[in-house]
Amino acid sequence: MREKLSHFKYWGLLWLATLLGKCPSHAIRNAFYRHGLGVELPKSSIIYWGARFFGLNGLIIGENSIIGDHAFLDCRNGVNIGNSVNIASEVRIWTAEHDVFSDDFAQIGGAVTIGSHAFIGSRVTILPGVTIGEGAVIGAGAVVSKDIAPWTIAFGVPARSVKDRPRVGYTLQTAKRALFQ
Repeated sequence: MREKLSHFKYWGLLWLATLLGKCPSHAIRNAFYRHGLGVELPKSSIIYWGARFFGLNGLIIGENSIIGDHAFLDCRNGVNIGNSVNIASEVRIWTAEHDVFSDDFAQIGGAVTIGSHAFIGSRVTILPGVTIGEGAVIGAGAVVSKDIAPWTIAFGVPARSVKDRPRVGYTLQTAKRALFQ
């Protein structure tokens, strides 16, 4: 019975997170993520509306970071996002997948880490176990299946580093973006 209640609570919280994800107030929505879901989300960081989740823990977000609208975050194996990271709209981050060569189609995967000052363009898909280095830029629509080195620009399917990025030390000004905060 306890297992059924736990299962019911898990899916209930994910359903509630989907509903509250449509709330226009960053303050209300992000307070629910912090206190209701246990997301490590500093007050200087923002998750825009429409975000959806797998897993209720395992998401750590650094200071002054932004998760764009309609992002999907699979936190079952952990997602660690650094400081001043800008993740654009409709990004998909996966930490688990099925082993298509396994006799029982077993689940495999690994944590995803995104270093500080990285920029992830819209509609990027990040696959399990990937590390995106500090300051890296991932172009829109890319599929990241392997680690991306720090301070590089990568794009394509699969994503490949094509150019170095100059080292910068900015802090995203999230307070200016917080409509209805």
